[in-house]
This record gives sequence, C-alpha cells and structure tokens, in this order.
Amino acid sequence: MIAVDRMRTIKGVAAVGPASLRIDWSNGVSADLDLGPLIGDRAFAALREPEAFAAVQVGDWGHSLAWPSGAELGADALWLETLSATGHDDARAFLEWRLRHGLSLAKAAEAIGISRRMVAYYSNGERPVPKPILLACRGWEAEMVPAA
Repeated sequence: MIAVDRMRTIKGVAAVGPASLRIDWSNGVSADLDLGPLIGDRAFAALREPEAFAAVQVGDWGHSLAWPSGAELGADALWLETLSATGHDDARAFLEWRLRHGLSLAKAAEAIGISRRMVAYYSNGERPVPKPILLACRGWEAEMVPAA
C-alpha cells in the first residue's frame, strides 16, 4: 500500500435537522454534522430557513455541498468537521497543522522526524496521533514563527 493523502469525496448528504447534515464519504465514513454555528454567519443567511437548508445537494464530483441559494461548502472543511464529529480531534489537529503550513506528506515527515507513511495514516485518521507527535508539531511551528 502506498502512503498518500486519500482523495475523499462526498458520496451522499441529507438534512437530519434544521441545521444538521448526515454526510457519507467515499472512504466509508459517515457523520452527522451540526452546522448551526456556520449558518449563523451572514454569508449563509439563506440557509437559516429549514426548507432552504434541507435542499442541500452533493456538488460537482463530490468536492463540495451546494444549495440552490448559491451557498457552498468545500469537502476539505467538512472533512475536518467530520474528524471532530467522529472523535478524531487528534487527526484534525495534525491535518490542520499540515494545511496551515502547506506541508506535503514528505515535508511533514521531514519536519517532525517520522515516516511519510505515518504522516499519511495520521492525516487520514487511520491511526491515532500520539501526543508526542502533536507536541512535535507545536515545537516545529514555534521554531518556524519569527520572534516578535
């Protein structure tokens, strides 16, 4: 098996409440996400009506969710929410660190001294991220931020 970032796509979506969705992913993961805080944002005001919110559809190629109002949410942001909703806050923190710094699997592995394969496992939520790894990420980040 080659260690890579898996291309996750959204396979299905259904409204399960006035501000909650059940998302089914191509990797077999399903999660109920509460998007209440998100639709409180002015940009998503059209989705505050339950009927409008329930009109959600999977966007082109499964890379987003889209509503007839023109509102859209990308799969990457929804995957981060899914990680939290499924009890993988460690994987979310690790993946956010990688994304924040634009690190590929290889660059992340080099940065904290682990194998590229383990970076892929942690990023995909396939293995729990040990606390020392999360601390190494923080340490690397602290070194990279210029002193004020």
